[in-house]
Amino acid sequence: MLLDLHEIIEMPGGRVPFRCELNTQRLSFAGLVAFNGPVTAEGQVKNTAGILEMDALVEADMTLCCDRCAAEFRRPVSRQFRVTLQADAEDADDPDLFPLEGDNVDVGDVLETCFILDTDQKFLCREDCKGLCPTCGRNLNDGPCDCKKPTDPRLAVLGQLLDDNTGGVSNGSP
Repeated sequence: MLLDLHEIIEMPGGRVPFRCELNTQRLSFAGLVAFNGPVTAEGQVKNTAGILEMDALVEADMTLCCDRCAAEFRRPVSRQFRVTLQADAEDADDPDLFPLEGDNVDVGDVLETCFILDTDQKFLCREDCKGLCPTCGRNLNDGPCDCKKPTDPRLAVLGQLLDDNTGGVSNGSP
């Protein structure tokens, strides 16, 4: 969505409100299974003493894949962003400033970038997710698995002694 700011660029205190949907195809990242509806953004661009600032609230409902147990889970997110817009090209290399295109700003492009940069790199279905059993692959959140715990190779000889002595320890009685 291209937002025209020509009315407020030279008018301190001026505001331009906006409401739009972000392009979910541009918002793909590792761990995302699907968006469960549109990703919406609502906010305003305001001129504060000659500095253009965009304030926006971005809301999305996502289905994600847990990085520990691989289970899918649903997570609604609501993120608040405040970015500074750049009218001239003096500081074109400053990553904290977003450039205007003439007297316009591409709201979708700015907020899609902010959303992706603010997204976690790892997702957990819950804080105490136990993950998967490394031997059988069972989801340990559903309960313990029946796998025999691996024996320390340094203690393998003791295990063989116990297996060979199936009658147990003799106490000297017949």
